Formats: sequence, structure tokens, C-alpha cells
Amino acid sequence: MTTSIFDALSAAEAERVRSTGTPVTLPAGWSPIGERTPADKAYIITTGEVSVRRHGTEIAQLGPGQIIGEAAIVNHTLRSATIVALTPIEAIHYTSEQLEQLVAEIPAFAEALSRAAAERHGEA
Repeated sequence: MTTSIFDALSAAEAERVRSTGTPVTLPAGWSPIGERTPADKAYIITTGEVSVRRHGTEIAQLGPGQIIGEAAIVNHTLRSATIVALTPIEAIHYTSEQLEQLVAEIPAFAEALSRAAAERHGEA
């Protein structure tokens, strides 16, 4: 499993990232991101686990500290996978505008997103 998106950030940067988004709770079975849909949001998981599925087949499971939905925003593409909550999820929700603002303001966050997106491509 990949490392936390916060690992590469200073405490102040991590707090800025956390405070920019909106805390949300999602029930098990919920699918906050669908394959081949526009890139309009991303989430950083704080508790719980999700399944990442491409064409209905699970390709990864992600948990606390990991970001979902970022690759399509960073790459300006449609979603390449569907996300399904395996457990109840607590997460921080970001609009694409909020995520792009954080990328512009915090170089370490931009690098962490690029790394996360690259690691996901390797899992497919």
C-alpha cells in the first residue's frame, strides 16, 4: 500500500491541505467516483478502506492517508476507475479548484500527487 499523502508535507503544509477541504462521511457500498466521469472532485481518506475498480475488476485497495480522484484532475482526463467504499469512510472532500489551488501553493503537495498518480498507473 502506498504511503500517506501527508508524509512528504511539513506540519503546516499538512494542516493547510486538511483545512482546505470539507470533511465528509460516506457509507459502505457508496461509490463517490465513477469510471469515465469528469474529474470534478477528489478525497483524502482519513478512516476506512475503498476498492479501486477498473472495468468492474478490483485493481487496488486504499486506506487512511491516501488520495482518490486526483489523477484525472492532475492529468485533465476522465476517471480511469470507479471507487467503492468497502467500509464506512471518513474523508476530506476537495473540488478540482481546491486541489489545483493547493498544487499551485504547495510544491511538496504537487509532488506527492504526481507520485500517487504514477504509482496508480503502475498498479493497473
